[in-house]
Amino acid sequence: MCFDDDARPPIPIIANTGARGKDIRLRAEDGTEIAAYLTQPGDAPRAQVVILPDVRGLHQFYRELAMRFAETGTRALAIDYFGRTAEDDDRTDAFEYMSHVQQMAPETFGQDLRAAVGHLRDGADSSMPTFTVGFCMGGSLSFWAGTQGLDLNGVVGFYASLNRSMGAVTPALNWADQIRGAVLGLFGGADQNIPAELVNEFEAKLEAAAIRHEIVIYPNAPHSFFDRRATEFAEASADAWNRVQGFIGGVEALV
Repeated sequence: MCFDDDARPPIPIIANTGARGKDIRLRAEDGTEIAAYLTQPGDAPRAQVVILPDVRGLHQFYRELAMRFAETGTRALAIDYFGRTAEDDDRTDAFEYMSHVQQMAPETFGQDLRAAVGHLRDGADSSMPTFTVGFCMGGSLSFWAGTQGLDLNGVVGFYASLNRSMGAVTPALNWADQIRGAVLGLFGGADQNIPAELVNEFEAKLEAAAIRHEIVIYPNAPHSFFDRRATEFAEASADAWNRVQGFIGGVEALV
């Protein structure tokens, strides 16, 4: 797993912004209810993101990440994956996630994803720049979201698996050239499961398909470096967060 119960986003809290969050339920096309956490900025949002967690699903790290997005002026909706298979919404360390990950399928995850994007785009917000941001398995799912005809402005993946099937999707290297929208990929140079040659191959496929992209490898940073407790990787974490903000702001300016 990427983050345990004690992990927190390595992002300073911006106080007195009026940002707020709440647990909600989404309903997929097949009637399944999905746990989610929605945050709103204090002022009118400038953009919106669907946050796609790691294999653990919707645990506290992603609720707090959604709040950090809202504090910067971006509406955020973090979703869970396991509404069809888990007995409850408990995603603490006691949750045995792997059997549920193995039951994920493209069709049902696609329904959950469409429900999330549809919720953000409901009503007056239908034309607001919309992005996905994912971590580990969620990073792969975020890239895959760009192939699903959702008119996303961009997709962001933190240490996304590139050559393995992850949850609902096949290896990203198989379909990288089908992504529509801009791509931001953030990887750790010391991540043994995602070596630099795979990242370079992924970038080459984006380049060949003329997909706007930015790929960053942080030397010596491991998988899951984006954690407040990982003080030795604080510089990489700060740079990654700044790049996410710049990516959203830059793509937003093109809309």
